[in-house]
Amino acid sequence: MHGTGRTVFSGDRVEEFQVEILGVLDNFGPKESLILARLSGGPLEHTGVMEGMSGSPVYIDGKLVGAVAMAFPFAKDPIGGIRPIEEMVRATSSLAENSQPSPRRPAVALFDRDLTRSIARPEPVTIGENRMVEIATPLSFSGFTRATIDAFAPQLRALGLEPRQAITSGGPDNQRMGNPADLKPGSMVTVELLSGDLSMGASGTVTYIDGNKLYAFGHRFMGIGETALPFALGNVVTLLPNVNTSFKLVTAKDWMGAIGQDRDTAIAGEIGKRVPLAPVSFRVTRNGRPVQSYDCLMVNDPLLSPILLQMAVFSTVDSTERALGAGSIRVSGDIEFQNSPAPVHVNNVYSADNGVSTLVALSTAIPLAYVMGSEFRQLALKKISLQIDASDQKKQWSIDSVIASRREIKAGEKVQLSVLLTGENGAETIRRFDYQAPIGTTPGPLFFTVSDATTANLSDFRQTLTSSPRSVAQLIGTVNGLHPNNKLYVRVWRAEPAFQLDGADLPDPPASAYLVLTGSSTSSGGITQTRNSKIGELELDGGDMVISGVKTIQVDIKE
Repeated sequence: MHGTGRTVFSGDRVEEFQVEILGVLDNFGPKESLILARLSGGPLEHTGVMEGMSGSPVYIDGKLVGAVAMAFPFAKDPIGGIRPIEEMVRATSSLAENSQPSPRRPAVALFDRDLTRSIARPEPVTIGENRMVEIATPLSFSGFTRATIDAFAPQLRALGLEPRQAITSGGPDNQRMGNPADLKPGSMVTVELLSGDLSMGASGTVTYIDGNKLYAFGHRFMGIGETALPFALGNVVTLLPNVNTSFKLVTAKDWMGAIGQDRDTAIAGEIGKRVPLAPVSFRVTRNGRPVQSYDCLMVNDPLLSPILLQMAVFSTVDSTERALGAGSIRVSGDIEFQNSPAPVHVNNVYSADNGVSTLVALSTAIPLAYVMGSEFRQLALKKISLQIDASDQKKQWSIDSVIASRREIKAGEKVQLSVLLTGENGAETIRRFDYQAPIGTTPGPLFFTVSDATTANLSDFRQTLTSSPRSVAQLIGTVNGLHPNNKLYVRVWRAEPAFQLDGADLPDPPASAYLVLTGSSTSSGGITQTRNSKIGELELDGGDMVISGVKTIQVDIKE
């Protein structure tokens, strides 16, 4: 059989290409079939099946058969797989006109290192393979540094996305909605994730329009299910032939609607629908002096927003600071949410010999991922405002040692402790503090642990970091209660049983309470038994320096 396909090769003009049906691959996927076809016409003999063609509709005798969605990597001929249209419509049939998105909310720990781990990954492609795979979705970056694209490319490719440096004017005008008549089967659309000084969009082709409903791509974008992502009309600047897979270089024009479903066989959306975007601003200074500012709009999605923030912060730091050599970055500001009693406050200092931008980007995005990954759906992202101050110096103190003025004291007496901090080029400084043993303290060892923020957070928030918050206030309070890393934290403790109840310490309980708590700790998620009993804590200011390390010293309480 022979038919025709439609796609855009230049600008926004839909053109036809020829299709020769080679056969049908039954049960290519679970209850899914695929139509194998040879494509020809236009530039296809030179480019082969291109990234950006995903969703190109194919017609036989004037009837819609499906969408170009699959291809063979490194193929010399333009042979592709056509996704039947009935599978595309069926997979996205739960799209309702006024449905509210309820996307999957990944559980993210406050010490995660990969924010993409909750997203489904297509099987990787290796050179020499002869199996058909989904055509990679070109993900165009504008306003981002080359180093940002290189740094995140492995993660993005693992998700079936192909990062590309793009040319754009900053994305569509947020106030303007395009003419629905400009959209037709074969048109290019770009799912806009960021728009403004930093912009990012994934491009594909429209397969089918039914009233105000639109179906495109012929395969997943990222497989995140129900969502709310704006899409714009795409404009093809040029075609880039490539030995692996050629691709279209696409820019976004006018807003056209919103994607509501991202499923295995298609994405589906509503033409003319607006979705709220969160304003994001970065103000960059160096040693307090203004350097640059960036403003953009970001999608509101539990899976995507943290990853986008991570990449945006990385690029912002990388564009203004040196890539190699020691450096320090202070990040401060607020992340605001709808229906939240307070914003998440960001205020930390980061320092490293190399790669400080990686550390800053991940650490800044983690609180957003933790909150948006919670079970509280009303916490939609509202606004992000961050101040980034940079320095070419490595501002870091390491806890070298702790010395006590006396190794034995009595209850009611004071002991002075000195903490030696060491830094770059042999620099040293000392922080001192006094501790008075409370009257009635029982004889025995008393321990002083001086630590950095990471150690203190793991100790003080052990329970809340491993359990689900019970309210929005507790969730936000946990994040805002985390210790900043430019201070020293002194924990005074004894080797006695203790408990945490909803994050509050219950040190050395009496025997009667101990029996009750021990019996409850295995059956109640709100009670956790700890190895030692905290009886006091202090904070010592580290200035504008990152503190690292941990040291413990023992002082004996005598009768």
